[in-house]
Amino acid sequence: MRDERFCASNCPFTRAIGTIGNKWKPIIINVIGTRTVRFGQLDSIIPLISRKVLTEQLKELEEDGLLERLAYKELPPRVEYKLSEKGLAFLPILESIKEWNCKYEVALTPKATDRVTYAG
Repeated sequence: MRDERFCASNCPFTRAIGTIGNKWKPIIINVIGTRTVRFGQLDSIIPLISRKVLTEQLKELEEDGLLERLAYKELPPRVEYKLSEKGLAFLPILESIKEWNCKYEVALTPKATDRVTYAG
């Protein structure tokens, strides 16, 4: 759920965190990357997110201009998602975060290696 206090801040960094600042949005953006993805594909690639939360996050990403929702008038209905220009511009930032983490992450304990990883 979006924290409107962050989005309405006078600070550009705080507003940016309000736009992308929960654990799911960067993962969703990273998974979509430069391709077009259907809802069901996202649901299976990111198994730890509930369908309700995934739907909410996709809607917020679309409202914030990071994502484009493509609805096709077919039976059964088909909806696809792709990153907008603004979303694609965020990919190098995510890559920098991944590089930073690889450089500084602490060695994983055996328990931590059981974690699910997402494309990237």
